[in-house]
Amino acid sequence: MSEVKPIQEVDHVIVRFAGDSGDGMQLTGTRFTSATAMAGNDLSTLPDYPAEIRAPAGTLFGVSGFQIHFSNRPIHTPGDNPNVLVAMNPAALKVNIKDLQANSIIIANEDAFTKRNLELAKYEDNPLTDGSLKQFQLFTVPITTLTRNALEGLGLSMKEMDRCKNFFALGMMFWMYSRDMEPTITWIDQKFGSKPAIAEANKRALKAGYNFADTTEIFTTHYKVTEAHIEPGTYRHITGNEAVAMGFIAAGEKSGLSVFLGSYPITPASDILHEMSRHKNFGVKTFQAEDEIAGVCSAIGASFAGNIAVTTTSGPGLALKSEAIGLAVITELPLVIVDVQRGGPSTGLPTKTEQADLLQAYYGRHGESPVPIIAAKSPADCFYAAYEAVQIAIKFMTPVLLLTDGYIANGAEPWRIPEENELSELKVEFATDPDKFAPYYRYPDTLSRMWAVPGTPGLEHRIGGLEKEDITGDVSYDPDNHDKMVRLRAEKIERIADFVEDPEIFGDEEGDILLISWGGTYGTVQTVTEELQQEGKKVSHYHPRWLNPMPKNIE
Repeated sequence: MSEVKPIQEVDHVIVRFAGDSGDGMQLTGTRFTSATAMAGNDLSTLPDYPAEIRAPAGTLFGVSGFQIHFSNRPIHTPGDNPNVLVAMNPAALKVNIKDLQANSIIIANEDAFTKRNLELAKYEDNPLTDGSLKQFQLFTVPITTLTRNALEGLGLSMKEMDRCKNFFALGMMFWMYSRDMEPTITWIDQKFGSKPAIAEANKRALKAGYNFADTTEIFTTHYKVTEAHIEPGTYRHITGNEAVAMGFIAAGEKSGLSVFLGSYPITPASDILHEMSRHKNFGVKTFQAEDEIAGVCSAIGASFAGNIAVTTTSGPGLALKSEAIGLAVITELPLVIVDVQRGGPSTGLPTKTEQADLLQAYYGRHGESPVPIIAAKSPADCFYAAYEAVQIAIKFMTPVLLLTDGYIANGAEPWRIPEENELSELKVEFATDPDKFAPYYRYPDTLSRMWAVPGTPGLEHRIGGLEKEDITGDVSYDPDNHDKMVRLRAEKIERIADFVEDPEIFGDEEGDILLISWGGTYGTVQTVTEELQQEGKKVSHYHPRWLNPMPKNIE
């Protein structure tokens, strides 16, 4: 019987899983995240993977990683320097070693540190044995060999057995941080139910990793992070892309309208399309278009027909959609365009993040074509940003740009599922009275025009890309009318500031420094502000969500 090892309580931990693109690091990180969420910790994750579909195995540019920061108190970022690095091969160690501080834990799959893999990672000597890692707590484990031993007798090929080594590593981490295996075992049964041998292999590997960590003499301590004190409610962990999809679905349910997504797959926005396609039971319609232009134009058509219309993309796709967004501006139809930002220009850095599209969002169309812009600040906030974008699009009869970014989209955090009565009203009034309808008659408070569903008796009208005469909607080339319509559309966008909440200042109203951030930089700036305030500095933080129009109180 093994000796019971002591459990040490810690406030927070940052773990990074890293390996080859085929080592299943994203799956490993996702399952560890689920277990951490069930343990009641606050958490924030950062998946990081190469742009290549399958980079050469063992190379530095083929390394895939997944970082999770979990804590017994509220946190805002995935963290900086990992406390633990699980390195499945030399390349994973080489790429990530620079981020580790002295005394960090390294768990390395010693089986992968072969002469060939060391050469691919540009190591002259084996770092596991040459003393170069003496400032770290290094644990070398023959993960591949132990996984194969655990799976003997299942009739699997060597390749199939090696695919399970990520679950062996996951089992070790479950033991190290006192995680329950049962939910993951249930997930394995559900995921691989049609392949019982594969399901059994993954479960055996998981349990073998857990038992190895429990019984081996190399691990002397394991750790526990107690539950975080957070607002009561029902929680799930959610990625930004999932939250965007849920926000749109909630808007459809709250308004009573069908939701239509016309989209062309693009990294890192594709998962919104994937998620929404799963929810046909809510009346959601998804259309995978042949290109970006078809995606946005189909959404404009759906909006004309009286639906909540959405299109999703990233920076290069937003450029392609620009003419059609101008069409939505001049026809004054509600539409939400989600731009999950990534590094550019051109194909740029498709799996890395940048807040690189702000000027494109503001000015990336010809003519005078202002569009309101809202930016989500975190994965969970994407739900509320998407919901609010729909509200404004419908209330003001305008396209709205919703900006997220790659790290928000793929990162995850706990999300408290709101009750229906917590969501603000989303009321839609279609025009029905022929005596009161004119295509470009405007409501005095918002300057929005009427929304008339095609086929409504007596409300026959046409809209399109040619400039329209005020009120009648007839085609007009009159310069004075054009000037008037341009100014009306601009004024309509400015009036949005009267209908959205101004952000609150975190900290004192008066002080030495006010930090202003937008989008995905929220977590980092908020963390820095809290740390400086704890040091007694007179620092406050201001984070606007609406970037166009700017908040009324920003001056």
